[in-house]
Amino acid sequence: MSVAEPFLTETPARRRFGSAREARLRVRLVDQILLVVFICVAVFALIAPWFAPHNPLTQTAAPLLPPGHGTVLGTDQAGRDLLSRVLYGMRASWIATLVVVISGVIIGGAIGLAAGAVGGWFDGLLMRITDTFLALPAPVLAIAVVAALGPSFAHVLIAVCIVWWPYYARIVRGEVRGIAVRPHLIAARLAGTKGPRLWMRHLFPGALPAIVVAATLDVGNLLLTLAGLSFLGLGAPQPAPELGSMTAQGLPYLLVQWWVPIFPALAIFVLAFLANVGGDALRDLMSDR
Repeated sequence: MSVAEPFLTETPARRRFGSAREARLRVRLVDQILLVVFICVAVFALIAPWFAPHNPLTQTAAPLLPPGHGTVLGTDQAGRDLLSRVLYGMRASWIATLVVVISGVIIGGAIGLAAGAVGGWFDGLLMRITDTFLALPAPVLAIAVVAALGPSFAHVLIAVCIVWWPYYARIVRGEVRGIAVRPHLIAARLAGTKGPRLWMRHLFPGALPAIVVAATLDVGNLLLTLAGLSFLGLGAPQPAPELGSMTAQGLPYLLVQWWVPIFPALAIFVLAFLANVGGDALRDLMSDR
C-alpha cells in the first residue's frame, strides 16, 4: 500500500460527511424552490385582475351556478363571476399586506434604531411605549380603531398599521444593541463617525437581514388578520371583492352551494401558507449565508 492510499480510501467518517453535505444541499435546493414559488405567487397576486374574465362588481350569469357551467369557479349569490372576484380579492389582500408590512418596518425600524443607538433613558421611554402596544391584542385594538373610524378598506389599513409596528421595533432594537458592541462599530466611533451617519452606514445595514426575515414570516399572520377583520364586516362594504368578506357572505350557502365560501377561503389559505413557507425558506437561506 502506498503512502497516498489511506488518504484516498473512503472511510465511514467521509461517507457520513458526504451524505450530510448532500442532504444539506438538497434542503437548500428545496428552500430556493419554495422561495421562488412564493415570489411567483406574490407577483401573480399583484397582476391577478389582468386574468379576470369579468367585472367583479356586475352580474354576468345566473346566481349560484356551480363550477364548470360556463364559469371556472361558478357564480355567487348575486350572479357575479367568482373567479374574477377571487382574483381581485387576492390583489386587495396582498396590497394591504404590503402596505402594513412596509409601514411597520419604517415606523418600527425607526423607533428601534433610535432606541438602540441612543440608549439610556431615551431607550427606556421608547421601549415602554412599545411594550404598551404589545400588551394590547393587536386584532382587538384594530377592531376598536375601525369601530371608531367606521368600516372601510382604508380605515382597516390605518388601524392595522397603528398596532403592527411594535414587533419590528423590538427586533431592530435588539439587533442594534448587539451590533453596537462589535469591533467594527467601536472602530467607526474611534474614527469620528457618529450620529445619523453611524446609524445608517453601520447599525441599520446590520439589522436589515433580521428585518427582511421577520417581515417575510409576518406576511402570513398579517394576511389572516386582515381577512379576519374583513370577515367581521370591518372592511370595505359590499360588493367590494375582499376575500374575508366574500367568505362571510357565502357561509349561509356552505352546505348546498359550497363553492361560494370555499374558494375565497381557499385563496386566503394558499396565500398565507405560501407566505409562511417562503419566509421559512428565506430564513434558512440567510442563516446559511
